[in-house]
Amino acid sequence: MDDLSPRYQPSAMRASDADRDAVLAELSEHFQAGRLTHEEFDERSDLVLRAKTYGELADLTRDLPALRRLPAPSVKPPFRATGPRLPVAAVTATILLIVLVVGTISRDAVVGRAVLSLWWLVLIVPFVASRGGRGRR
Repeated sequence: MDDLSPRYQPSAMRASDADRDAVLAELSEHFQAGRLTHEEFDERSDLVLRAKTYGELADLTRDLPALRRLPAPSVKPPFRATGPRLPVAAVTATILLIVLVVGTISRDAVVGRAVLSLWWLVLIVPFVASRGGRGRR
């Protein structure tokens, strides 16, 4: 393996399109910073597009300072309250349901038609039960 190691010199290895694109982006940043004239940028860009090895690409940026990369901003997790919380809609629906049931039973107890006037429970109870089963995601 030692006799093959001179064959794999990084500067002699072939560059990919992504490598050439990265050097073009670096040259563009140096041009925007004023380190390269328009003519130098055009000349080096042309040479980058024709470069075949890492060594040829390195030669085109050898006299330029390394770009400082700013660290990526850290993403803070959103604030989460601790402990169990009920959604406002679920609490409101439960209170409304209790008020409707109590109001209907007390009104119909006098009249005697409680069973017929509770038809709206067929619609509201499954809705409230399905909403109450969903947690926050």
